[in-house]
Amino acid sequence: MVIMKHLTSLYQLDREAAERILSISADLKSEFQIGERPTLLAGRVLALVFDKPSLRTRVSFEAAIMQLGGSASFFSSKDAGLQGRESLPDVARVLSSYCDVIVIRTFSQKLIDDLAVHARCPVINGLSDEFHPCQALTDLMTIKEAVGKLDGVRLVYVGDGNNVAASLAIATAQFGMPITICTPVGYELSPAFLGDVKQRIPTSNVIVTNDPAAAVRNADVLYTDVWASMGQEAETTSRNSDFEKYQINAALLSQAPRDCKFMHCLPARRGTEVTDEVMESPNSIVFEQAENRMHLAKGLLVWALRDD
Repeated sequence: MVIMKHLTSLYQLDREAAERILSISADLKSEFQIGERPTLLAGRVLALVFDKPSLRTRVSFEAAIMQLGGSASFFSSKDAGLQGRESLPDVARVLSSYCDVIVIRTFSQKLIDDLAVHARCPVINGLSDEFHPCQALTDLMTIKEAVGKLDGVRLVYVGDGNNVAASLAIATAQFGMPITICTPVGYELSPAFLGDVKQRIPTSNVIVTNDPAAAVRNADVLYTDVWASMGQEAETTSRNSDFEKYQINAALLSQAPRDCKFMHCLPARRGTEVTDEVMESPNSIVFEQAENRMHLAKGLLVWALRDD
């Protein structure tokens, strides 16, 4: 019996599987850096179904499948029939009969979960309002490159308790990494979510705080994201006011250890959640992180389709 390797959230991976994805990704990156692009997925077709616009998610997966010898087809959710033209089970069955893997980027986590139930090929969550698993796996890959290990690395996330923060909480728990999530009051990850992480991964070590200066004091890696995500544009003014003291700037970075690395999943609102000075500082590994989206996508696709 073939086991379908979906990735709708990081809960579907144990540490062994996550390590395997990271290992394949690192190997493929090494080959890429010496000009090698092994066509491990020749003839395979990737479907990209997007509700939300994207630079990194779309292009990283398109580049990944093409460099591996396959091809990609892009659809808006309307093109794919997910806005009412057809039932979701029908779309899932038809699309997965044409394509070898589906990456979907949308608002509803339930839609992604339901698509995976009915699809006959792997379904990968390219982003939902609840989770961003591909980003978190990329972040682990980038941290391991920059720091040399994952176990025990102290990650500090300062910003909104959003889908990126949630996926980082799960990812760090799987790899024995303590994480501090620092948000303004009212923007924390929910106690129910954190309780679920603890129940599923008892070794999780999530510290919740509202004090940025205290949070960054022992950080190995400092991470932030936009304060208002897609779909929250109407809240931008109020959020900018609420998050004003949570900007990653030179003053806050100076409170962290000198060799602390800085990460941002992009797009960055320079001058809002982070300053140019930090983005362009020697501490920043933001663009290495962005490049790794493609290498991680390669590793994930090979793992899902070929790694038996």
